[in-house]
Amino acid sequence: MNIALLWFRRDLRLTDNPALNRALQSAECVVPLFIQSPEEEMGWAMGSASRWWLHHSLNALDASLRKLGSRLVIRQGESASVLRQIVRETGAKQIFWNRLYEPAAIERDKAIKQSLRDDGLLVESFNSALLKEPWEVKRGKGEPYKVFTPYWKALQSQSLEYSILPAPTKVPPVPLETNSLDLDSLGLLPTIAWDGGMNAFWQPGEEGALSRLDEFIDASIGEYATDRDRPDHAGTSCLAPHLHFGEIGPQQIVLEIRNRLELSSKQTGSDSYIRELGWREFAHHLLFHFPYTIESPMDTRFQHFPWNEPDVNKLKAWQQGKTGIPLVDAGMRELWHTGWMHNRVRMVVASFLVKNLRIHWLEGARWFWDTLVDADLANNTLGWQWVAGCGADAAPYFRIFNPVLQGERFDPEGDYVRQWVPELSKMPARFIHQPWLAPAAILQSSGVSLGKNYPLPIVDLKTSREQALEAFKQLGARGC
Repeated sequence: MNIALLWFRRDLRLTDNPALNRALQSAECVVPLFIQSPEEEMGWAMGSASRWWLHHSLNALDASLRKLGSRLVIRQGESASVLRQIVRETGAKQIFWNRLYEPAAIERDKAIKQSLRDDGLLVESFNSALLKEPWEVKRGKGEPYKVFTPYWKALQSQSLEYSILPAPTKVPPVPLETNSLDLDSLGLLPTIAWDGGMNAFWQPGEEGALSRLDEFIDASIGEYATDRDRPDHAGTSCLAPHLHFGEIGPQQIVLEIRNRLELSSKQTGSDSYIRELGWREFAHHLLFHFPYTIESPMDTRFQHFPWNEPDVNKLKAWQQGKTGIPLVDAGMRELWHTGWMHNRVRMVVASFLVKNLRIHWLEGARWFWDTLVDADLANNTLGWQWVAGCGADAAPYFRIFNPVLQGERFDPEGDYVRQWVPELSKMPARFIHQPWLAPAAILQSSGVSLGKNYPLPIVDLKTSREQALEAFKQLGARGC
């Protein structure tokens, strides 16, 4: 019997899955395989929130495969060794997978592909995660882009005619003698039940992704251009974790939006959203061409930036949402409870860490990596270096988000803060973003005792801003 291995990684779906489609076309029997090998991630193994998501996504994928007559085979160990072991067990002659783009994954997959081909196996990989491969969009002389707008124009100028591969109606059964680990044995779920908020908010898996997209198009995409900046509104898609784990692909999203909203009144919102998908593409473009940026600044001047030594107490206050700055605290508590944070607030809390506290951006990147269900190395790197002013197309370092002004502009009634910082739930909107300015009578009537049931600010916003700007001036004075 002609048998093929289908190596699932972060392409955990059946619809529009080119590796799955190729396997079904070329073999009589397909063995769907997932390998847990965190030691191969070069210091960026999945964080706790992502591991939670992965568990539920694998469970959903296995259930979908079983409905079609198949099942997911789960193994642990070095990827190359496990693949060879499955080849020996099944007699498979073909292996297919969809590509990953992190530096460690690229090097590993190249080595595995060459080694297996040397063994006489047919090995092919495919793009299931991006609109265009990172190497397909280039400047005139072949150099990679470092600025988003010309990159996006160049990508759009290419042929983007999408066709979606349908989900199979049947997948041949896996040979009975091919054993699988139990999903629970991977130890992906927390041993202490801190995931209640995530269980309530998310539905990992392909079905959850399609449902989320449908809800977004129906309810929110028309106002996306403005509401995406409002944390007090349900205006974003929340598709990022589904995209990261490959439960849905960007081509699926764009095609569905265009098919349903062409020439509609929601066109402006849909164009704005598709542009945000472009930022995701840009992040992968940068990571592919500049892999060192996962831990080093693209702007080499910042190798000499005078970061503060991390103050353990201040860093912990930021992580726990106890900084005394309401919008910052609301965002960090939303993150801890749901594994997600509104994008506007992500910029605010990141700016507070790297500019007001002047703590190295990698401290923030590592915390987001552990706590975000949509932790993605490309997006995480681009986002933190953008805020820190040291990356591609970055916000200038002197652009420092004022969390009070940001709150007053994008959470004007304080609804977002009240949701996540219940200590301030009775504060009037006038003072909710800066309770330290509220008269004593207002504080008393609101049940707020600063320094007791809600902290005083751990840093003065005005003074710390001035100190950050001075540090940047010193960087320039050194001739960097």
